[in-house]
Amino acid sequence: MTPSIDSPNLQLLKNPSFLKLLAFRLSVIFSYQIVAVVVGWHIYQLTRDPLSLGLIGLAEVVPYICTALFAGYAVDHHSRRFFGAMAGGVLMLNALTLAAVSAGYVPGSPTYWIYGSIICVGFARAFIGPSFSALFALVVPRSEFGRAAGVGSSVFQIGLVMGPALGGILVGWTNVSVAYLVSAGFAILAAVAILSIRVVEPPPAESVPVFTSIGQGLRFVFSNQIVLGAQALDMFAVLFGGAVAMLPAFIHDIYHHGPEGLGILRAAPAVGAVIIGIVLARHPLNRHAGKYLMMAVAGFGISIILFGLTTHFWLAAFLLAISGVFDGISVVLRTTIMQLMTPDAMRGRVSAINGIFIGSSNELGAFESGVSARLMGLVPSVIFGGTMTLAVVAATARLAPRLRRLHLHELH
Repeated sequence: MTPSIDSPNLQLLKNPSFLKLLAFRLSVIFSYQIVAVVVGWHIYQLTRDPLSLGLIGLAEVVPYICTALFAGYAVDHHSRRFFGAMAGGVLMLNALTLAAVSAGYVPGSPTYWIYGSIICVGFARAFIGPSFSALFALVVPRSEFGRAAGVGSSVFQIGLVMGPALGGILVGWTNVSVAYLVSAGFAILAAVAILSIRVVEPPPAESVPVFTSIGQGLRFVFSNQIVLGAQALDMFAVLFGGAVAMLPAFIHDIYHHGPEGLGILRAAPAVGAVIIGIVLARHPLNRHAGKYLMMAVAGFGISIILFGLTTHFWLAAFLLAISGVFDGISVVLRTTIMQLMTPDAMRGRVSAINGIFIGSSNELGAFESGVSARLMGLVPSVIFGGTMTLAVVAATARLAPRLRRLHLHELH
């Protein structure tokens, strides 16, 4: 059946500001994901040490955590578009630096330059989430937050599919220098897209000292069981279930594939997430949202355990895609909860806190996976992580009953 021209999803896609915001998100994800794949391949080729892959996550997450709260304050008190464009500019400069490193144009150890560039990426990433979240609430009607979150999640996951795949193809067919240059091009597109959004930004939040303002955001999150529970659930699940960071080691040591194989496995979770994102954009979850959120995170943990147990490349790709389906449900529900419950004047700060919970958990998870792989071995570390994810779900269900019983219509 052909959708009506007045269907909610088509109305969203006729909103030029929303489309430009999606273009910003897609371009910045392409830039970041290409670098993530290429850097992992690059540094493992140099070191052959799984811990070096975990250190990439640590190099990114430390500056991210140190900057995120101040980034949220800046977005709430100044131009959202400026800080999004600034982040794109930093990603561009870092990609160009990595291209120079790979081509041998810089002195000293290439690993030091790689880790230094990733530190700068961490600073830039701190501004991306708050800028996107604050502009999202300005360009999308409140009644459409759920559908828009589904569309936005699908675009995000498309970037996670195509970005790693493109990174693997570029490395396999050209070289790492070309891949880094392509990443720089996408970063430029991201900056142009966000600066072209035409929206009236509201007056800045009430002028208060920086740390007082940050404290207001922290008190809002930590006093709200639903928001805190949703953030903590995702944080610890991703922290322990971060098998993706170890994929270069799986490719080399277990599946014996090249960089194209790495791109396929990196993209597989996002394939599943794109599919479920499209479904949720058409049929947003409303009743029993809290239960669905917990079931999705549990399904993610089980998928990671099964991935760790298989030695077959295509079965591993399928299991990672299934993990992406469950993760996509979690992302859409958490995003909708955050958008509906956050006051407009606090969106930058709350998004920054959410970023510390969620965004940093990917990099901390990468570090945890690297250390666990060194101590336990590659496969046992992944199985351990999936098991801990299930334990986190059980603990959250007990400690956050309001989240477990949540229906989204209660938040409108």
